[in-house]
Amino acid sequence: MTAVTVQVPAKVNLQLAVGPARDDGYHDLVNVFHAVSLFDEVTVMPGASGAHPGSATLSIDGAIDSHTARVPLDPTNLAARAASLLAREVTSAGPVHIHLRKAIPVAGGMAGGSADAAGALVACNTLWGGRVAPERLAEIAAHLGSDVPFPLLGGTAVGTGRGEILTPAVAEGLFHWVFALSEAGLSTATVFAEYDRLRPDAPVPALDTALMTALAAGDAPALGAALTNDLQRAAFALRPDLRHTIDAGRAAGALGAIVSGSGPTCAFLARSAGHAQELARALRALPECAGTVTAHGPVPGATILEATPASI
Repeated sequence: MTAVTVQVPAKVNLQLAVGPARDDGYHDLVNVFHAVSLFDEVTVMPGASGAHPGSATLSIDGAIDSHTARVPLDPTNLAARAASLLAREVTSAGPVHIHLRKAIPVAGGMAGGSADAAGALVACNTLWGGRVAPERLAEIAAHLGSDVPFPLLGGTAVGTGRGEILTPAVAEGLFHWVFALSEAGLSTATVFAEYDRLRPDAPVPALDTALMTALAAGDAPALGAALTNDLQRAAFALRPDLRHTIDAGRAAGALGAIVSGSGPTCAFLARSAGHAQELARALRALPECAGTVTAHGPVPGATILEATPASI
């Protein structure tokens, strides 16, 4: 028996431009993904003998107990769905146990569930012999959800379509981030519904060339000035306290401040690693801030850490 552990990164959206709702219920997006050094670890090992191939049992631990308590440990979990979907394509597939070691906030707009699904795809594929090509893994990831392909790739990338069509982007240097966490999550579907209510005339999304120029130059002040998220207004409407968090980060000297994805995590771009620590201290003093984490980006996508005898 072996266990395969895969490390997968969180993301922050440097630009999230959202078009009108499509007939299929999705929205056309221009989504500039940026992988940051806040990682979940997904460990997969063979499951109970005789269980259905691709069926999964799950366990979890993590640094944020109140967040891990929100994660479903049943077949609705996106990592379990990833194992089930991949098993249809692998004759050697068997049942699995998936252990999630979480550091990415849950329902925080940083694609933690999507990262776990990406990690499960890589780990199960490795456990079952590695027969599915990376290109096919990306297709399966897109079927699971719009944010799932990016943690496979990592780095910085532009997502189009509903966000699943990825084009790697040039990002020079290292950018330093602070993330202000919230005890209560926000439903992505609810935030998009509020966006549709607020912006029935939403324009066709377009890539911000100023942001891409700042990334390519490694220009942190210019990047901070160019951060945009079309969902931020909807997140503020649902959670007015987020506006105060954003304003406080800017007052404390952040180069840029933005709600990450659909929220409620708020992201702040710092001048340096030391400045990130200063920002984190200032934000932790806010009554609405449940805690902070610092990170840098870009970082690689899903990475196999080890394939060892099972130990969980």
